[in-house]
Amino acid sequence: MRVLPFFARGRRLSPAEAEIWARVAETVTPIAPVRKPMAQPAPPPVVVAEPPAPPRRIKGRVPPPLPAPPPPTPRPLDRQGAGLDAGWDKRLAKGTVAPDFTLDLHGANLDMAHTRLDHGLTLALAQGARVVLLITGKARPHDAADRSSQRGAIRAKFLDWLAHGSHAGNIAAVRPAHPRHGGGGAVYIILKRGR
Repeated sequence: MRVLPFFARGRRLSPAEAEIWARVAETVTPIAPVRKPMAQPAPPPVVVAEPPAPPRRIKGRVPPPLPAPPPPTPRPLDRQGAGLDAGWDKRLAKGTVAPDFTLDLHGANLDMAHTRLDHGLTLALAQGARVVLLITGKARPHDAADRSSQRGAIRAKFLDWLAHGSHAGNIAAVRPAHPRHGGGGAVYIILKRGR
């Protein structure tokens, strides 16, 4: 396409004018290169989730709603399954294993007990302890909805603290304590060997 100067738009250029104009146009460099408009990418398709279908009535009854899926949980702590060989379990059951570190949470409130547990496990790992005796106090029957204020609350919560705490990867197993070490009011926490 030939571009004509503004003064020549109403008429055609003579051959001499066209030659002069062509020489002038060759000496000019454009300020900005001519850009072609870029094609806009197509927007991603909008996915609309369909609302769940209303429950069907079966002979005048509405079926109960489906249960919600359980929330994801971290690796469960091994309390009675694999994790220790049979020799460990026999020695723990007989009470022949002496704890390397003792951590007493008995009598503390929940916040203080949680802090003591985390700090105590940090110390035990730093000292290279393998068996930690955790004294929690005996479990008390209580309403599951009120685990924070009644007696036995620490006993009810400590497994959650261990499973969700920063030391969960260092724990090989949790076992009940022998009566000489506290019985129902204590547990052994067996730590993994340091690498």
